[in-house]
Amino acid sequence: MRGVKSATWVAGAIVVAMTATACGGGGGSDSKAAVDPSGTYTYYNTEPQHPLVPTNTNEVGGHYILANLFRGLVDYDGNGKLRLQNAESIESKDNQHFTVKLKDGWTFHNGEPVTAASYVDAWNWGANAKNAQLNSSWFEAIKGYEDVHPEKGDPKTDKMSGLKVVNDHEFTIELSRPVSTFKQRLFYDAFYPLPKAFFKDPKKFGENPIGNGPYQQDGNWEHKVRFKVKKYAGYKGVDKPKNGGIDFKFYNTDDSAYNDLVSGKLDIMYKVPNSATSKFQTDLGDRAVNEPYGGITTIAFPMYDKEWGKPEKAKVRQGLSMAIDRDTIVKTVLKDAYDAADGWVPTVVEGYKKDACGEYCKFDPKKAKKLIKEGGGVPGNKMTITFNNDGGHRDWAEAVCNDIQQNTGVKCAAEPKPTFQQVRNEITSKKMSSGFRMAWVQDFPNIANFFGEQYRTGAGANDMGFSDKKMDELMDKADKAKTVDESNELYAQAQKRLTEQMPSIPLFFDHTLGGYSDKVQNVKFDTFRQAIWTDVEVKK
Repeated sequence: MRGVKSATWVAGAIVVAMTATACGGGGGSDSKAAVDPSGTYTYYNTEPQHPLVPTNTNEVGGHYILANLFRGLVDYDGNGKLRLQNAESIESKDNQHFTVKLKDGWTFHNGEPVTAASYVDAWNWGANAKNAQLNSSWFEAIKGYEDVHPEKGDPKTDKMSGLKVVNDHEFTIELSRPVSTFKQRLFYDAFYPLPKAFFKDPKKFGENPIGNGPYQQDGNWEHKVRFKVKKYAGYKGVDKPKNGGIDFKFYNTDDSAYNDLVSGKLDIMYKVPNSATSKFQTDLGDRAVNEPYGGITTIAFPMYDKEWGKPEKAKVRQGLSMAIDRDTIVKTVLKDAYDAADGWVPTVVEGYKKDACGEYCKFDPKKAKKLIKEGGGVPGNKMTITFNNDGGHRDWAEAVCNDIQQNTGVKCAAEPKPTFQQVRNEITSKKMSSGFRMAWVQDFPNIANFFGEQYRTGAGANDMGFSDKKMDELMDKADKAKTVDESNELYAQAQKRLTEQMPSIPLFFDHTLGGYSDKVQNVKFDTFRQAIWTDVEVKK
């Protein structure tokens, strides 16, 4: 999930969720301190890119808030196992026809009952092309999607034929083809239910979302400052909060957030700044967290640009990749807090293949120059790497540019934008003309999630505008595979195909580098890089 998020349907790869671990999680020697069940804590976050509508939120800042305001049919527990939440059961004999039954007693924060229509209406609205939702492609496999979201022209209807309400507590889903991971995919934000109030005024709802999750909005959204949530007394899920609420604080820089963490003004931070990677474990002691998770950082290129989109520029991108000394950057700049990427799939994800990127992720300045020359050179012999300045990326971006410039002669500059929201707006508007930071955090821990969502033609998170028919065909075959191993191998072939065009350059496999204050305990992180918010305990 979610440096960006959105997807096209992927079939064939059954998810094997990864067990979450935490370094120092649980509060260390203070784990038995007295707890205040109504106490609240502060959590590091960034200003969401868009109003808080589940089908239009595909980045970290908005997701972290929605993940507390809502619960869907299923989610993952703290050990990475899929579990039922609002669903009593989800049954299918063929992975194409599903019957969903809901648990009784669930309500939205305004008291409205959560019904089958709450899901069906929300999904139909999210899929409708007229509503231009970033996550609409998540519904692509549902029968009738093409009628509400045609490639060209207006929708023929506002309802997908594959969704039928049986009664208030039951609905059916028919897919256009079997999708073995469909049940697991229902975990994603796009599949949350919506109350009637949303459809009356979606704009108002985006500022004051009404969910069905463990927390509800507490006061107004203070833009660029904070978003507060409080425990919802009527919550019926299995993960009832052990605290009174969360204050999501928005920071412009990671350094200021880290200073607040160390001084006790911020309680939980999932990503310390690069400036603190060599000292945060000393600063925080057993309250420091350092563990791999299902995330990757890459440099992406605008394949829709008239220069970067030329076929011969694949060699240029391969050369640029070989000009980067990942191992040295990880050791000297990132202080061994990341791993040098050898492909597009992190080591903790099912389907990972060692050295999947081959020679193109190995440092070789001589070969780098040769490939760049063969590809006709970098347009204008200069490039930039755009990144958000509120995310602690400057040091590595400058180091990567220094490598490129010193080893190839190509002029390279790290180009910061003030906020994550600003850079995401430019990326999703397809306004990039050179390289830009792209990150991906798993929606579910399988190789399929790292390709179908980002590199399939027309996928919602395909920020590069990349399209390759042969790669699409390989992914389609993987989607129809009967076994996990077969699916993983086909996706591995798709990854090999990706090296031939290199629309993005793999840089680092990410770690959760975070920590928490001495005001909280029982803090654990999962392989989605998010704290298990409801388990956090606030000390008296």
